[in-house]
Amino acid sequence: MIKTLNARQRRRITRMDADTLVTALTQEYPAFAEMLAAVAHWLRCAGADSAALRLDLLLQALEKQPQAAAFVGGVFHDWLQQLRLYPALVSIGLFSRHGLVREIRTRVYDRFNPPPQSAQHLQDVLAAAFDDEHDGEWLAQTDAAQWAALYNLLSRAAGEEQLRLSHQHLQADVRYALEMLSVWVAAEELDPDLVRLDTRLLDVDSPFVALKREISRLLREEHEEGAEDDAHARVMIDQCYQHIAHLRRRGIGVGSGSSVAVAHLLQRLEQTLQRLEALLDVYTADSAAQKQLRAIGLCGQLARACAGSDRIAPLWRDSVKMMSQSITQNTSRHGEHYITRDRRAFWRMFASASGAGVVVALMALNKIYIGTLGLGMGLTTLLSSLNYGLGFVLVHMLHFTIASKQPAMTAASFAAEVRRNEKGRAQSSKLASLLLDVHRTQSIAVAGNVLWAIVVAVLLSVLAAQVWGVALVDQGTADYLVKANSPIAGLSLYYAAIAAVWLFCSGIIAGFFDNRADYLQLDLRIQSHPVLARLLRPATRKRLGQYLHANYGSLASNFIFGVLLGVTGYIGYLTGLPLDIRHVAFSAANLGYASVLGMGVFEFVLNLLFVLMIGLVNLWVSFALALTVALRARDTRLSSLSSLYDSLKAQIKERPWGLVYPPKEEAEEGGKSSSG
Repeated sequence: MIKTLNARQRRRITRMDADTLVTALTQEYPAFAEMLAAVAHWLRCAGADSAALRLDLLLQALEKQPQAAAFVGGVFHDWLQQLRLYPALVSIGLFSRHGLVREIRTRVYDRFNPPPQSAQHLQDVLAAAFDDEHDGEWLAQTDAAQWAALYNLLSRAAGEEQLRLSHQHLQADVRYALEMLSVWVAAEELDPDLVRLDTRLLDVDSPFVALKREISRLLREEHEEGAEDDAHARVMIDQCYQHIAHLRRRGIGVGSGSSVAVAHLLQRLEQTLQRLEALLDVYTADSAAQKQLRAIGLCGQLARACAGSDRIAPLWRDSVKMMSQSITQNTSRHGEHYITRDRRAFWRMFASASGAGVVVALMALNKIYIGTLGLGMGLTTLLSSLNYGLGFVLVHMLHFTIASKQPAMTAASFAAEVRRNEKGRAQSSKLASLLLDVHRTQSIAVAGNVLWAIVVAVLLSVLAAQVWGVALVDQGTADYLVKANSPIAGLSLYYAAIAAVWLFCSGIIAGFFDNRADYLQLDLRIQSHPVLARLLRPATRKRLGQYLHANYGSLASNFIFGVLLGVTGYIGYLTGLPLDIRHVAFSAANLGYASVLGMGVFEFVLNLLFVLMIGLVNLWVSFALALTVALRARDTRLSSLSSLYDSLKAQIKERPWGLVYPPKEEAEEGGKSSSG
């Protein structure tokens, strides 16, 4: 068992100088694990910037007290010869082979019920000594040469036989770790997830297997002949890195699909190769001094990995990064359908948005009717959610466009262009041009939604009054609908921001389900489904599979988005919080139904302005959220905002009408857009 430092000991160590610490090591800490914990706390407590200076002071204090140094050195080498190094070399800093979920579960359980620690296991000793999540910061400020000097100082009193035994013990553990890690890498070749990403793994030996063979050869020849030629092993490691990069690109790319399990596996493979490289550096060092420095550097890596090793957030963040890239890549694919670059596509977008405006006007009327039925709050919420969800699905199936759905999709396309710009393949002028395309397309889509939602609402109201002699909405309902859109009388812009969050989520949901369809190979599953095989002809199954595969994300995201809109008010009702939604298309339809009951021109124009303000919040809040996530998923950022702003301003100044209408030159280019 390892005796950890208590609060009183930590306070005493904080007040010590280097000489007092050395004395305390010989009198108060009989085990090396406790000595290391005391030294680590003393180096830590002055801050990262002072760690290197403090380590020099510790070296000077040991030089001045040779008897104390000899005592600490003897304890150190006795511990070293009993140390089980191999488990630390194949586990610390590497993802678990049991998968992400089990690793998270283990870390959570260990935090509440820590496992027993043994002074003979390096990972336990390091975990006890470097138990602060910021230890990596001050460790990075120290130098391997300082730790080498400390090792040499503690080894002076040890005899040659003791040093030889320590060296042999550590060398044997390094050999075993090299062999075992190479076996683990080779074993991943036929993992089903990797085979799905690259079926060539079934036909030829991968670099993973070749690396295992080369490591075995290297260890065998060194044992038999004393020769160490690791050049070919290094080549195989480089090929393994290239193959992992290839698999990662396949997982991120559209059409393959990814998952947290795949990302976890590829990350673990990369970590394993990095550890193999570090062990090879130690094993094949040309001299004892070089071997010592490399070994100390490896120990530093292990110590930094132990700092905060029980934290879950970094583990989750690293594992989901690849899947988030795949999701945003699929979202970007949809985003291209929401960007127009020529006049023909521009007017197709208007027609598509106009069709959606017609459907939204009917959905808004149905929503008003549901509210007049006098049902309970729960049943009203259920019907409203189905009205929204199924209505949005119908809009998609009819190939119409809801303007507010665009930002969550187009942001991913913009982030992809930023990524290309970062690599030098695009310029700020291209980003500015893309922003103008996005703005122009969203503007015409909003115009189509709003115009036809109002027109259809007014026509339906007039038709009902003239033909059936009934009003679709009474005066009380009309007053409520008008007030609901007002940022002055109500919280319409705040509610519009809530709707924007759901719009952003709908983009993520679309990317997730598209990624899921690729991962599952949904089209092939449907084509070969045993039940469908009895009911449908092969050609019908093929068309059905291809349609569902291509539209899985859109159908799921539209329905879930509708449900989110429907339940928000109910959650506000249950919790007493000011929660509701305002959506530009529905607000426009509500204005149309209310306007027929004696609304003046000025009042109508003012309320139309309120509707457009709701649309502005819907669009730009969801765009900002989606862009932030897409940039983070690609590990990039907008690094030159001033240059982008200058390019944007220059293009607007040159062609101001480009903000609302495609310039004629772009119409002649053709073939660069699609409408949605």
